Amino acid sequence: MKGSILFEAIVFLSGALICVPIAKKLGLSSVLGYLLAGILIGPYVLGFVGEEGEDILHFAEFGVVMMLFLIGLEIEPKNFWGMRKTIVGMGGVQVLGTMLVSYLVFSLIGMDWEVALTISMVIALSSTAIALQTIKEKRLLNTTYGASSFSILLFQDIIVIVMLAVIPLLANTEHTSAADNHGVESVSLLDSLPIGLQALSVILSVVLVVLAGRYLIVPLLRSVAATRVRELLTASALLIVLGISFLMELVGLSPALGAFLGGVVLATSEFKHELESTLEPFKGLLLGLFFMAVGASINFIVIQEYPLTITGLVIGVIIVKGFVLFVVGSIFKMKMDCLLYTSPSPRD
Repeated sequence: MKGSILFEAIVFLSGALICVPIAKKLGLSSVLGYLLAGILIGPYVLGFVGEEGEDILHFAEFGVVMMLFLIGLEIEPKNFWGMRKTIVGMGGVQVLGTMLVSYLVFSLIGMDWEVALTISMVIALSSTAIALQTIKEKRLLNTTYGASSFSILLFQDIIVIVMLAVIPLLANTEHTSAADNHGVESVSLLDSLPIGLQALSVILSVVLVVLAGRYLIVPLLRSVAATRVRELLTASALLIVLGISFLMELVGLSPALGAFLGGVVLATSEFKHELESTLEPFKGLLLGLFFMAVGASINFIVIQEYPLTITGLVIGVIIVKGFVLFVVGSIFKMKMDCLLYTSPSPRD
């Protein structure tokens, strides 16, 4: 019974129904409730979920894609274009500043520059899913620092493409050959092409998403709406998000970034609200499943073996990123009183 799909569904749903309300009563984010649920049902506590949690995690990542698509629907193209300076400015300073500080720290403790640079790139990134879900849950996305946080997260999703291209160049030749011998396959159809053609293909893919949104997807949705069959609109919405995500994966881009772009393109269409209402339940369930799968995949054996090292690293990362974000806020003249903003109550 333990390997049954029905049993796993009952376990995940029960974990969410128990832990999330407790987290909310304690004034915590629902994300922490989902993570706690995943930890409890995971292999290191109750053991209801084992290695299959990794497979569930890959499936549930689609909830992150849907979240970015729905956020894109809320941002019209002209408003998105107006955010370009904030995205590149604040996002660029945050990523480069975090990388620089981290690189200096790792260099001082004697790491090779390739290793120090690689780890620095990782530290510069954040979890878009966790941060955005928390911001939206507290209804802070339209505040000054909420919008700034979103801009930084969006830049991170863009710059990770460059990082993924740079990391293989930093790898040792022997290590690279060993990886090839172990049958590691390309994740993109463009990996074998020259850098110039890869860049051109990426640009063409983005253009294709924009054109498809204007001249293909909207007419398709009009045809579906004419049938007056509700489930067809649901199927069409899922097809749009899946199709855009698949195209982005083929060219090596982030599916979530592609979904966000598709949402921005469709933000001015007459089907904006129908798409939002159709996809919102799927997004919520898949995101909850994603966070629980993350919690279930935490390796507590490693934490138990190196508690001081891991605790020190976590505190160090928080200090470095907090310092850099404070500098970013100072550079862009953000006021400290915006941090005192409290989210409105549900009755407001």
